[in-house]
Amino acid sequence: QVQLVESGGGLVQAGGSLRLSCAASGRTFSSYAMGWFRQAPGKEREFVAAISRSGIITYYPDSVKGRFTISRDNAKNTVYLQMNSLKPEDTAVYHCAGILSGGSSYWTHPQNYDYWGQGTQVTVSS
Repeated sequence: QVQLVESGGGLVQAGGSLRLSCAASGRTFSSYAMGWFRQAPGKEREFVAAISRSGIITYYPDSVKGRFTISRDNAKNTVYLQMNSLKPEDTAVYHCAGILSGGSSYWTHPQNYDYWGQGTQVTVSS
């Protein structure tokens, strides 16, 4: 079993930055790809970023491309999400998730993920 714990959320002004972390325990961290999703009140869970098991391949939707960067440190069992130029519409609960199988085409769909963290709140004020 895998446990994922997010940290680093908080309140930030528009244009500011935050760095989220997700610490994993249990199964060998490098055996699964990782993703970040977010969910705002009344909205569906939205894909934010994903990274391959080795960390070489990353993928972002257009809504965050150029502003957010996902990275991982397999030695520390941790995945990160660096968020810059934050906007009020980025306000949401951010979840990290692990996916065991499937290529990058699977990464954008939350139902494909095997493990989930509880989430961390990010609030961007205007």
